Amino acid sequence: MAQIFSPRANTYARAGIGGAVGLVIAFTWTWNTIYWSPYTTWVNVPREQPVPFSHKHHVAGLGIDCRYCHTSVENSSFAGLPPTETCMTCHSQLWTNAKLLAPVRDSLATNTPIRWNRVNDLPDFVYFDHSIHIHKGIGCTTCHGPVDQMPLTWKANTLYMKWCIDCHRDPGGAIRPRDQVFSTKWQAPPDQREEGLKLVRAYHVNTSGQLTNCSMCHH
Repeated sequence: MAQIFSPRANTYARAGIGGAVGLVIAFTWTWNTIYWSPYTTWVNVPREQPVPFSHKHHVAGLGIDCRYCHTSVENSSFAGLPPTETCMTCHSQLWTNAKLLAPVRDSLATNTPIRWNRVNDLPDFVYFDHSIHIHKGIGCTTCHGPVDQMPLTWKANTLYMKWCIDCHRDPGGAIRPRDQVFSTKWQAPPDQREEGLKLVRAYHVNTSGQLTNCSMCHH
């Protein structure tokens, strides 16, 4: 009886299987690289704004507290954006003719809010409350990075679900004293693990596992 497959069939089969496996590996590597790259996450990519606002100048240079502009961060899910009147509190006296500030002056004159481009933006199906994180001892820089060193604001973390879940599983790793929540200079102490657990208990952080339930963020 004639042989159905030629002697080379095994070689072709091995090459085909090897090639298929190689393609799967290459596709997975490429997808993973793109998924975590700044092209997708926008991490460390400064966002263009109608006015090139510098947190570095206003926070590190002038010492302005986060709450001066983000007035609702302690009491609301939304941190709040400053109205033009807040900007003009200073800029009606300082740099009054600066070309860069023309959009601010125009906004006040026309009573039209400045349309800032969001830097940290979560999907609509994700619920996030700034106030509860503030009251539980999670600092601004934990999520937003070293804003006091940003001449133009960029996204410091991916804000992917895995990043949030990791913190919800181990809040002691990020929690800090409440009087340091708005500090941009705070650094975790060498015994952060021990001190964090103390603060978790002191601030009554839920450690029952509920923080990792889907319904916690997806109402």
